[in-house]
Amino acid sequence: MTADRPAPGRRALITGATAGIGESFARQLAAEGWDLILVARDATRLDATAAELTGRYGNQVQVVPADLSTDDGCARVERRLTTGDPVHLLVNNAGLSLSRPFLRSTVADETQLLRLNVHAVLRLTLAALGPMIERGDGAVINVSSVAGFGPVMPGSTYPASKAWVTSFSESIGQSTRVAGVHVMALCPGYTRTGYHERTGIDMSGMPRWIWLQADDVVAEALRDLRKGKTVSVPDWKYKLAVASLRHVPRRLLRGAFRDRRGQLDPAGE
Repeated sequence: MTADRPAPGRRALITGATAGIGESFARQLAAEGWDLILVARDATRLDATAAELTGRYGNQVQVVPADLSTDDGCARVERRLTTGDPVHLLVNNAGLSLSRPFLRSTVADETQLLRLNVHAVLRLTLAALGPMIERGDGAVINVSSVAGFGPVMPGSTYPASKAWVTSFSESIGQSTRVAGVHVMALCPGYTRTGYHERTGIDMSGMPRWIWLQADDVVAEALRDLRKGKTVSVPDWKYKLAVASLRHVPRRLLRGAFRDRRGQLDPAGE
């Protein structure tokens, strides 16, 4: 990931690749000449995305339908990472957030969140790093969130899961760098991906200026990866937000953010 364009045969595996940030990674990497392996749950959307990218850019695009919140789904992608043509870049993008507070949630839903946001990232990163380290070449981008730097969603477990992703990526990246393998956490702020609408999360209270575009997030992430950064925070306003989250007293933060997806309703709903 040091050259502006990859050598022929460079291959990226992207999870959550049919929408939002994952789909933008697929398009931008395809435009740079990368061959792709796309992972998502919906086989029909995967096939449509692969056909579009192949038709537009002429790349080799494989698909792996898999639900990464399950052991079988993770195992299917692990096999692809450890066998066959080498994967030079892994983008762990698949993830979810819940629209209800923890005290109104269920063990099943919270476990699914942890399995997708944490467990799958751990498993796929570990599977990818073995061959990469053996070759002395490769990179992993774990898509985290600015939310992981502080409790900006009262009552939500999403920030905790993303705090793990960022810390994990920083720690593992320190140990793999000497082997020529780069691990980076991508920590975007609120990004227009269609995810909130698809899952029924009401974000109408958020100001318009706070939103980022997925293409801009991915373009900056790829630039930061090539610069060797361990943590990428796209956009100047979110760089300032991260500095605030690290240093501003928690009581002030609670009043500054409007994301109430984990807030208990006073009426008990």
